[in-house]
Amino acid sequence: MLATEMRSSTLYCAAVDLGATSGRVILGAWSRNRLKLTEVHRFPNAFRSLGSHDYWEVGSLWNEARVGLAKAAAALPRGARLASVGVDTWGVDSALVNDAGRLVFPVHAYRDGRTQAGLAHLAGTRAALERVYEATGIPNVFYNTSLQLAETVASCPAIGDLATRCLFLPDYFNYLLSGRMENEISIASTSQLLDVHSKGWSRPTLDHFHIPPQWFSPPILSGTRLGRLKVAGLDAPQLSRTEVIAVPGHDTACAYDAMPAAPDGSDLYISSGTWSLVGCEAAGPILGPEALAARIANERMGDGRYRPLKNVIGLWLLEGVIRDFSARPRSDREWAALIAAAAKRPTPAALLDVADPAFANPPSMKAAIDAQLKRRKLPLPGNLVAYTRLICDSLGRGHADAKAAFERMTGRVFKRILIVGGGSRNGLLCQATADAAGIPVVSFTLEGTAVGNIASQLISLRAVKDIATFRSHLGGNLNQKLYKPRKG
Repeated sequence: MLATEMRSSTLYCAAVDLGATSGRVILGAWSRNRLKLTEVHRFPNAFRSLGSHDYWEVGSLWNEARVGLAKAAAALPRGARLASVGVDTWGVDSALVNDAGRLVFPVHAYRDGRTQAGLAHLAGTRAALERVYEATGIPNVFYNTSLQLAETVASCPAIGDLATRCLFLPDYFNYLLSGRMENEISIASTSQLLDVHSKGWSRPTLDHFHIPPQWFSPPILSGTRLGRLKVAGLDAPQLSRTEVIAVPGHDTACAYDAMPAAPDGSDLYISSGTWSLVGCEAAGPILGPEALAARIANERMGDGRYRPLKNVIGLWLLEGVIRDFSARPRSDREWAALIAAAAKRPTPAALLDVADPAFANPPSMKAAIDAQLKRRKLPLPGNLVAYTRLICDSLGRGHADAKAAFERMTGRVFKRILIVGGGSRNGLLCQATADAAGIPVVSFTLEGTAVGNIASQLISLRAVKDIATFRSHLGGNLNQKLYKPRKG
């Protein structure tokens, strides 16, 4: 179908958007340069502990994706067809499969503690740490795929005889949908295994971690068509010609694509959820000792360009703390009431060090926060409202520190911060970020990951020229709120 023909009618695409705490399938309808989203299926997600390790229930996720696609087909108007589907997930986690596509090893969750020994070893070997960073542009972080796979190879040497491919989670779900095994570049770039100077793998880094290079194929760019949908049980006529398209597999890359950014590059981005991913778009990587010290991750956009970012722990702090309180918010209204109450409290005298590794996956987030405050001889918050205020203000300072680091290293001056994701609906967090950073924060009522996912499909289908054109169309139709920095 020609692009001109596509523009004259409605084009339907589905985004399978899998997050670490929830997933959803969203149906997008593109018509007259406007995008309408309908959430057809939402479901919870969480890793499960088995013995001393943590795993994802990928079978359950696959079933939910199939249910969502069936619902998407049922939601289409009479006579309409689903043109395409794309999958995005969180970063770094992967599936090891054989030639037949069967899993040969359980899918570990990135918060599993199995990487701690490797993390400490690399951190303690300065020369190796610097070589790996200069080769990949990714800092030494506990969740890196490099550390996960190194531990797998070391603890289960026979895996080299069993596994023939390593597919990152969106790659794996693309395979289940289409039957084609590929590694997409944005998700590959989260691994600490991709060559930061090219679009290929870093052979010296693979060798350093003793990871078989034959597990990976040359990364493909987003927009690659993988073939028709081939899923048993999904035989609705609306899905008979559905294309599976490799969108930016990393949900953060999708969220960044959805940002209606200024063309002059003066906007800093935050995708705010369990993690706060603070970054920008750049022509090349940000490397060197200062970038390594600041833990700048030079991830990639779906088209292969650079998307350097700094990972701030994000609303994982708040999600963890509320588990220790019986009176916790259970609806959007109760969440709004909690944030409003926290906003009325005075500014905390001191903020949390949000870079504290104790916050990664503690048995009790409240206990971890309390322990840091006690070490620093600071008062403990008295209730959930006070914890909420402390966390939001601390995250705002973390966002501002990331902005300052990017400005130092790039020589750029950012004029605005654009924020999407769950945190964009948290007025206290947005205002705290504006106050700490000293520049306006613009929050968008935008399903960022789903929008970016569908944008890539539309470009592949030639319904939209490129991401800049999509952003131009999208920007005029978004609800947004401006938070100006307050003085004093």
